Amino acid sequence: METVQALRQKLLSIDGKGYGAYKGVQGGYNSGWFQIFIDHVQADPFAPPSRLRARVEHRFSGFPRELFVDRAGRVALQDFVARELYRQLKSQQPAERAGTGKSGVLSIDRCGQEILERTAILVTADFIEARFSLGLPARGRTVQGKEAAGLITGTIPGSLEKCLLYKNISKDDLKAHVDLVRDQEFLRGSLEERGLVAFVANGSILPRESGISDRPLKGKTVVPFLSPPDLEIEFTLPVRGRIAGMGVPRGVTLIVGGGYHGKSTLLRAIERGIYNHIAGDGREMVITDGSAVKIRSEDGRRVESVDIGPFINNLPFGQDTSSFCTENASGSTSQAANIMEAIECGTSLLLLDEDTSATNFMIRDGRMQRLVAKEYEPITPFIDRVRDLYSDLKISSILVVGGSGDYLKVADLVIKMQEYRASDATSEARAIIDSTPDFRVVESTGAMGRPSPRVPIPVRGGREDRVRIKARGLEQISFGGDEINLAYVDQLVDPSQTRALAQIIRYAYDCYVDGRRSLPEIVERVLQDIREGLDVVSPYARGSHPGDYALPRGQEIAAAFNRLRSLRVCAPGKK
Repeated sequence: METVQALRQKLLSIDGKGYGAYKGVQGGYNSGWFQIFIDHVQADPFAPPSRLRARVEHRFSGFPRELFVDRAGRVALQDFVARELYRQLKSQQPAERAGTGKSGVLSIDRCGQEILERTAILVTADFIEARFSLGLPARGRTVQGKEAAGLITGTIPGSLEKCLLYKNISKDDLKAHVDLVRDQEFLRGSLEERGLVAFVANGSILPRESGISDRPLKGKTVVPFLSPPDLEIEFTLPVRGRIAGMGVPRGVTLIVGGGYHGKSTLLRAIERGIYNHIAGDGREMVITDGSAVKIRSEDGRRVESVDIGPFINNLPFGQDTSSFCTENASGSTSQAANIMEAIECGTSLLLLDEDTSATNFMIRDGRMQRLVAKEYEPITPFIDRVRDLYSDLKISSILVVGGSGDYLKVADLVIKMQEYRASDATSEARAIIDSTPDFRVVESTGAMGRPSPRVPIPVRGGREDRVRIKARGLEQISFGGDEINLAYVDQLVDPSQTRALAQIIRYAYDCYVDGRRSLPEIVERVLQDIREGLDVVSPYARGSHPGDYALPRGQEIAAAFNRLRSLRVCAPGKK
């Protein structure tokens, strides 16, 4: 491997040449305490920036092994360093860019409020590696070799020294970050044995700054969460010790209350509790069953051979709902499909908010039942299936309900939000049920069974038949001629997850979609491969880096598959 000094000379030697001369510096270089790899050189100053890696062996980095001996510690360490390096690189950017296009732009994948497993920083038993990008400097299409040499052999090593050497970072801050993630993982792993699906710690700050900001709301009007006394439960965490808060038990839980009193805010926090959060977020100890899926209506989505029969049957013209297909789902059929797909991929907890649900899917009251006979109504509303989901499949539900008192009858627990304060209103709700007439007739018939897993059919020729794949922001993936719309997959939180999803679908089609494996089997196989690192799904050559991926859950992988309009499936065992 050549030296970094040799790289500097190369860059100086191509100063003033055409932009294509940068291709000659691609490769790896050794500086002594770190190695730098220029994996990809952009074609011109306006193209996506060049991809670089910097690797520091642990004999130089000095990070104690106890920090990353377990997965929780490793993910926390990677996240901490990524945040530190992002701040450092950002501080190095000049106020005014010198050069053309993306010249001189240094960047690393930006972390949000959640602590996700990312490819921006890689920690192994032997080294720590940073993956970042650099817009190689140019004036027009002329190489600025001196500026490039200053960045790659001066600015970048200075930033790496501050962030990738243990002696130069805040040891207390790093330890607190790792300890927090380990406590969060311990708490999530303890929910099942305590009979819970979620936990909201006392003192949590649930409201967010705005509709476009996920930072915590601040100010005198913010009300910290406090558990109702009857629901308060304690845990003893490995590092933090004793913690108290509201435990949400398995079963059917309603969150009720007036408008703007915090119902949806509480559900939103529980929805995001599938992820760990950074200190100061306010939701650090809002912890949810990791398989929870937010369900909503999704008008216009495509549905491919989903058994929505438990909710919708007897459609006009005899349309089959045991293997329902549509290019343009209604609110009710989309919500039914979303639930059955969530069950197929193994959820134990459904989260619903009436504000984002189809009204006719959620409830049919007694008066409407009298006016429209059941034989002419194909929808079995969710109110008549929510108990079956738990009794037959052990799938719990948490619902925000503000307009339908009929749901009080099917609830195990009723949490009332009033002026952002929670109370246990279960006894009050039962008294109301006992004292008021009930005109509704339960419309569900038969047990709630699990859908048969669907088997995706190969639609492309495999590795040699590449299609163009591109993620656009958080909500869109272009997959060949298809557009995958993820706008209503509410638990997708980071554009880097979407970038990873795009490559995961390609990888799954290349490796596992064979007309025999079911969708849950395919998702599990991909996740098993990813446990060795997200790099496995990268389309780049081995040794090159995908520095802008973040790990999605299996639930989001399945959701992306199900929104692929070219998806075709067959029954298990058939080809």
